[in-house]
Amino acid sequence: MCTMIVEKVKIDGSGKGTGGWFNLAEANVSYDHPFSAPYEHALNIDFVNEAQGTGARVAVELSAEAARALVETIQAVLARAEREGQIV
Repeated sequence: MCTMIVEKVKIDGSGKGTGGWFNLAEANVSYDHPFSAPYEHALNIDFVNEAQGTGARVAVELSAEAARALVETIQAVLARAEREGQIV
């Protein structure tokens, strides 16, 4: 049995939904049953701006392996950008 795990984090960025681009304010990260992905459980990320309504949402459902690979890739890209002086 899996209990849903949820964490929320304030973020600053942009997302593109059905109505075009919108400002992102928060990411909700959970490990639970996905709505669409073909897995029993998935890492689910909802990028949202609740102040702009339900249309200001981008959802992602990833396998655990894909989520770990994504985290490693993000860390590698940020480390390279720092080494090259692109992040100050």
